[in-house]
Amino acid sequence: MGGDFVIECTVGEVAALSRNSLVGGPFGSNLVSSDYVPSGVPVIRGTNMGHGRWVDGEFAYVTPEKADELAANCAKRGDLVFTQRGTLGQVALVPQRGADRYLISQSQMKLTVDSKKADALFLYYIFTSPEQQAYIRQNAIQTGVPHTNLGILRNTPLTLPPLAEQKAIAAVLGALDDKIELNRRMNATLEAMARALFQSWFVDFDPVRAKLDGRQPVGMDEATAALFPDSFQDSEAGHIPNGWEPLRLPDAIEVNPRRLLKKGSVAPYLDMKNLPTQGHSAEEVIDRVFSSGTKFQNGDTLLARITPCLENGKTGYVDFLDDGQVGWGSTEYIVFTPKSPLPPQFGYLLARSDALRSHAIQNMTGTSGRQRVPSECFNTFWLAVPPSEVARRFDELTSPLMAKIKANSTESRTLATLRDTLLPKLLRGELSI
Repeated sequence: MGGDFVIECTVGEVAALSRNSLVGGPFGSNLVSSDYVPSGVPVIRGTNMGHGRWVDGEFAYVTPEKADELAANCAKRGDLVFTQRGTLGQVALVPQRGADRYLISQSQMKLTVDSKKADALFLYYIFTSPEQQAYIRQNAIQTGVPHTNLGILRNTPLTLPPLAEQKAIAAVLGALDDKIELNRRMNATLEAMARALFQSWFVDFDPVRAKLDGRQPVGMDEATAALFPDSFQDSEAGHIPNGWEPLRLPDAIEVNPRRLLKKGSVAPYLDMKNLPTQGHSAEEVIDRVFSSGTKFQNGDTLLARITPCLENGKTGYVDFLDDGQVGWGSTEYIVFTPKSPLPPQFGYLLARSDALRSHAIQNMTGTSGRQRVPSECFNTFWLAVPPSEVARRFDELTSPLMAKIKANSTESRTLATLRDTLLPKLLRGELSI
């Protein structure tokens, strides 16, 4: 890094002077399942890492008394948390908003930074840089499961510019991450709206129930409400709106439709690891020579059929291809393509519904650990298919939501690429703030 005031130091030298500023190790072995309670002091575990800048996700909790007993191993707001074993190289910050303290597990280490020497957010970006990630891997202890320890972390070399410059660099990179996070939250809200509408119209039949009771359907204009009947009928699919058609899933949605892709041709490839567990946007798609796998095109829904991917929620909506283009991916995908009058996103929202996921999980076959969903199980899953007018109105309301999610996701990928391009250049002083 350029500049006359660059400081060469170690992580240990920028740690706060307090006794417990740099801790980690086997203390977490004191925790057993009976220590966990429904609420209290959050515990940072491996599942809370890898969500971006902040520790996040579903937390386990211990009582305040248990946290007091392990007070030396508690992290506070602004501390850096590192993975000690498992997915090496993961680093995250304890958020400024949230709990006052967190207990770190036996697989984590934490650093409290001396704010007069270094900026914690700047250090976060240092540790996410390619050079630092390579250093972590190269200096890991390879005995058994690759891991690191406090000694290695304490002696990790750092090259630091003046504090003001650290803060300026962190502010630039942080602004990009802030926008990416805002897009993620916006997308979560937009998808929740689409899923709530699907649940209301096609699972709970709320508009029909309201009219049956003589009420105006909530949040619905008169023209849309007029599309729904005011009574139910008995059918093979159960109690469904009058005039709607009961159909087995394969009669309303094509399962694993035929798609043409010549062997040896280069086409967009989506790996199972990049199929999202939340939201519909794929995380990374690359061009790859087609050999064998599941083929798909825009408007298709991809549902992971193998354990634990299905249980973890791996589901995606294909909207990242060019018109008429065919992509491919894992053989462990099931593809849904709604038939007329149902719009394409109906398949995705159905795949995200509790009813379909429960049906798929209950019908998994195979040996433990390698269970799969047979496509034939959907022959016993019934749908209430609405008239074309209802389907068309549903499309008018949900298509803009899906389009906005796609636009936000595309923007976030562009911002992430910009951030990752700027990061090493800023850290090495090749670019000036």
